Amino acid sequence: MKNTPLALSDTAWSYLAAPGPGTASTVPQPTSGAPGALADAVNVVLGIAAWAGTAAGVAGVIITGIMMAASMKRGEGSEHFSRLGMVLGGCVLVSTAGPVVAFLF
Repeated sequence: MKNTPLALSDTAWSYLAAPGPGTASTVPQPTSGAPGALADAVNVVLGIAAWAGTAAGVAGVIITGIMMAASMKRGEGSEHFSRLGMVLGGCVLVSTAGPVVAFLF
C-alpha cells in the first residue's frame, strides 16, 4: 500500500493508506442464507404456525357443521354455507402459503 496525501483543509494534510492493486480480494464476501441455528428456529416457529392453522381450519369446519345441523331442524341451514366457504377459503390459504411464497420469491 502506498500513502496518498488528501487535502483536509488549506493548511492541513493527512496521509491515508490507499488500497493498492490486489487488495480487492480481502473484502469479505457474505454468504447468502440464514445461519443454521436461526434457520432451524424459524422452521420450528413456521411449523407450529402451520399446524395451528390446520387445526383451526379443522375446528372451523366441525363447528360450522354442528351449527348447520342444529339450524336444519329450524329450517335455516342454508345460511351457514357462506361461513363454510370462508372457513374452507382460510384452509386453502393456510395449506398453500408456503408454495405460493416459494413461487413468488
